[in-house]
Amino acid sequence: MGHHVLPGNPPVALILRRSARARRISLRVSGVDGRVTLTLPRGVAERKALEFAEEKAGWLRKQLSRRPDEVLVGLGAELPFAGSPVRIVAGGGRSVRAEGDSLLVPGAPEAVPARLRAWLKAQARDRLAEASDRYATALGRPYARLTLRDTRSRWGSCSHDGGLMYSWRLILAPEDVLDYVAAHEVAHLAEMNHSRAFWDTVGRLKPGYEPYRRWLRDNGASLHRYRFGD
Repeated sequence: MGHHVLPGNPPVALILRRSARARRISLRVSGVDGRVTLTLPRGVAERKALEFAEEKAGWLRKQLSRRPDEVLVGLGAELPFAGSPVRIVAGGGRSVRAEGDSLLVPGAPEAVPARLRAWLKAQARDRLAEASDRYATALGRPYARLTLRDTRSRWGSCSHDGGLMYSWRLILAPEDVLDYVAAHEVAHLAEMNHSRAFWDTVGRLKPGYEPYRRWLRDNGASLHRYRFGD
């Protein structure tokens, strides 16, 4: 894998990747982090692939311009909490508090991003554990463990040994969206596939889930725009 910068305004960073399976040169803009990957089939010269990317430069910049701007989390910034916009303000005491449309974060301003991220993760764990317990009980299939990560490729997963994994950023999404992801992963405890039987199980656990699935598809990438100093 190599790297190249497409000159212009603005310059576009490319990740060059060779693939034995690729039949043609292709360009892909990640909907999650905006990375641009240029895939080359075996035997195609790098120069030829870069010429292809240059021809598509206008299209690339248009795609990248549609991405939401990143938000650096800190005092005065806004972010969603359970789907509702809240403003981060300085608070007293020892812990973060949610009051109305504000999140009160104590401590030095430079510590706010890390402190708020830790609090959001704890909130996510509580809500995802509650939803997972509720759905696992309804399904009659216990899960083995629950872990949180900051995954970019998926919102949740279920391992063959019953381990549930979720993105902690689901705490930023509307509650029903978080709830849907929990139902989706718990349904995998019974159906380790995406068959009709699987979706029927999701529908029994979370009736009317389709709008929440669609919300994630249309808006999920925006949850990654919030940077916590990482």
